[in-house]
Amino acid sequence: MKGTGELLQDCSEQRTGNVQGVLCRLGEKRQKGSRRALGRWLAVIAVLLWAFDSALGGYPDQQYILEGADSLLAGATSVANVVTSADGRALQLAEGALAGSIVLRIQRSAFPYDIGLPSWNGFAPGDSGGFRVFIRVPYGSGWSPWLEVGYWKANLWPGSKSTSFAGGSIDIDTVELSYYASAWQFKIEFKRLAGGVPSPTVRLLSFFASDSRTTAEFNLSSALADRPPAIFVSTTFIAQHKVSSEFGGRICSPTTVAMILASYGIRVDPLAFALDTYDPYWRIFGVWPRVVQNASEYGLRGTVARIRSWSEAYQILANGGRIGMSVGPPLYTGHLMMLAGFTASGDPIVHDPARSADGYAHLFNKADLSRSWFEKGGVAYVFTGLDTPADVAMDDGQPPAGAPSVFQLLPAYPNPLCQGHAGVTISIFLSRPEVVTISFYNSLGQAIGEWWGQDYPAGRHEVRWQPESQLAPGVYFYQVHAGTQVARGRLVVAR
Repeated sequence: MKGTGELLQDCSEQRTGNVQGVLCRLGEKRQKGSRRALGRWLAVIAVLLWAFDSALGGYPDQQYILEGADSLLAGATSVANVVTSADGRALQLAEGALAGSIVLRIQRSAFPYDIGLPSWNGFAPGDSGGFRVFIRVPYGSGWSPWLEVGYWKANLWPGSKSTSFAGGSIDIDTVELSYYASAWQFKIEFKRLAGGVPSPTVRLLSFFASDSRTTAEFNLSSALADRPPAIFVSTTFIAQHKVSSEFGGRICSPTTVAMILASYGIRVDPLAFALDTYDPYWRIFGVWPRVVQNASEYGLRGTVARIRSWSEAYQILANGGRIGMSVGPPLYTGHLMMLAGFTASGDPIVHDPARSADGYAHLFNKADLSRSWFEKGGVAYVFTGLDTPADVAMDDGQPPAGAPSVFQLLPAYPNPLCQGHAGVTISIFLSRPEVVTISFYNSLGQAIGEWWGQDYPAGRHEVRWQPESQLAPGVYFYQVHAGTQVARGRLVVAR
């Protein structure tokens, strides 16, 4: 319950759209009486407001996404050595800069929240560059300190991290407040170890704001009665315990996302993917925004969100999306699995990486699965497809609807490559004739090969590159020039 001082602060901020805002405005119109009397009135109002809010239940879930360089830059309060990428889709370091930062505009929510899920999509050049994301929220008469909510990929900022203040904290991957707020602000810091290293980039920031009371309102009867139409998403099943004898019990989260990538035709080495996801600060493989970020390196657009019903989940799958479910008791203490779809009778189907023998298209008791997911808050990795038009079929050689004005870089294959590989195929789509050149670099930004320019007509083309010498295990990058346009990709050589 808010105290008098906090309610007075709410009045000064002129909040509207709910009972609290109306009461504040009425309170401000009182021109007579002592401040002590007003304080007593506001204290009574605060009690009534708390009771009113409790009777109504939790505030609605809300998701706010900033996507694309223009959206991220709009209204920024501070920008240092950060510019728009060549394709206009992301933010990156200015040419030659080793460090930079941006403080984004203040964002405000339509409803108060006390718990939030931040996530992001971007790129980092192996261990040679990265970015970290901070958030702050209104507190008292000002703002909380900046709290670090995560970084990617390498921990280039060693030491302790600021993750708490008197009014709340970052609980690994969740912003948790002891009060309700209606605003927040992001800050991003970029860093690379040398000017020749490709710049880290950020193209999307998401904040999913919720009321902690909403989870407590879960109704099992409603979940059981919720019976979406039949749908099924196939994939290559991966049993987490078979991926690694050392880490198998700890990598449900990256294994689930590796299956989601496979369902889009993107094959990754599940162990390499899990090791990339590992957070050395929290010492776990399952930091939610970090796993989503890892998938974005392979072209998936995703956020961390909450899903409150089976019908809501069905709609995401029906629209071509994918869902990784964060579940708890009674099925698991904590676990991730892929929602595969629904039977004809509306029962959920999952791909469960913990069940080596029968995890593919597994059917749990619907009541148990409903409780395990929704009583934990319905937290989900929500992927809405490839972050480019690459998921549109182009086998006929014709530009798909909404094709880019010049060219599109499609996923390379095989990727990862195994040692002793026979080369890699890079696919591109041109909407008009262009001269294409491809350059290859190691993680230090040193050139290791080049495929010289060639004139290509409009359509889809494949370029096969075989390095002159065997590549050591690690991360490599390639840069495709088509006319004046540039796109970048990443290659992984596995052991």
